[in-house]
Amino acid sequence: MIHSHMEDQKDDKKPSNQQINVELTDEVAEGIYSNLAMIAHSNSEFVIDFIRLMPGVPKARVKSRIIMTPDHAKRLLNALKDNIEKYEQAFGKIESNNDAPEFPMNFGGTLGEA
Repeated sequence: MIHSHMEDQKDDKKPSNQQINVELTDEVAEGIYSNLAMIAHSNSEFVIDFIRLMPGVPKARVKSRIIMTPDHAKRLLNALKDNIEKYEQAFGKIESNNDAPEFPMNFGGTLGEA
């Protein structure tokens, strides 16, 4: 389930609760599997690289890169927190294991991983 939130438009000419039609192509609907995300930021944007690591393969490939404003990155964080809480209420606590590989990767800005 995908959850999103749009703030109400402040324009007097438009309704306050405007609907937006979102198109999802068949290709995008298939999704891309990722088991590692590397995050960097500058003063104006956040860059999230979604990576697929394969066991025993020393090379990892970035499968998708998403670039967003700091405001949208914070909205994504809040939406993920909300969805994780709902998931855990329905299916139980997600157990975290900290066995992510450690390797230096920095393409500018501050780096984090998920």
